[in-house]
Amino acid sequence: MTRPVILGLTGSIGMGKSTVAAMFEELGVPVFDADAVVRRLQGPGGDLVAPIEAAFAGTTGPQGIDREALGKEVFDNPAALARLEAIVHPAVRAARKEFLLEHAGERLVVFDIPLLFEKGGVEEVDAVVVVSAPPEVQRARVLARPGMTAERFATILSLQMPDAEKRARTDHVIDTGLSLEETRAAVARLVDKLAG
Repeated sequence: MTRPVILGLTGSIGMGKSTVAAMFEELGVPVFDADAVVRRLQGPGGDLVAPIEAAFAGTTGPQGIDREALGKEVFDNPAALARLEAIVHPAVRAARKEFLLEHAGERLVVFDIPLLFEKGGVEEVDAVVVVSAPPEVQRARVLARPGMTAERFATILSLQMPDAEKRARTDHVIDTGLSLEETRAAVARLVDKLAG
């Protein structure tokens, strides 16, 4: 049985990954959004609510996971973060397998995985595309987010592989520091190349 080409989509915070993922979807390419799956699994009635509450008491409520409370438990605590990831990652892997079965007849699918290099998964894709923008563009985008501070941005960056290293390890780079039209054209060229 043939299966689609699997393209891993990744990029550091503020690089425009969500925008590029939407461009793939506009072109009819199914996108597995790991973050959206986690939000669903951690939302009201989600499969991960009970196991996370058992591991981190007081971090859930009627709306599912209280992201702020859970964040306080794991943000600067590598051991707690590892415990959380041991709960979340297997569920995301299972959802990704299901997605692949649903889209087995496609020529190309995208796995949108923010920490593809940092947390693993590269071995599950056929090629990787990194979205990238100049550091000053990235910084302006991130600091414009509600509640973001320069300190928090620095902490998040410290947990992510440097952009230059990602670009050196990837198969394709999409520059999101250009106009939306130029970025959209680069995505279309990549789809033609991989799905053609």
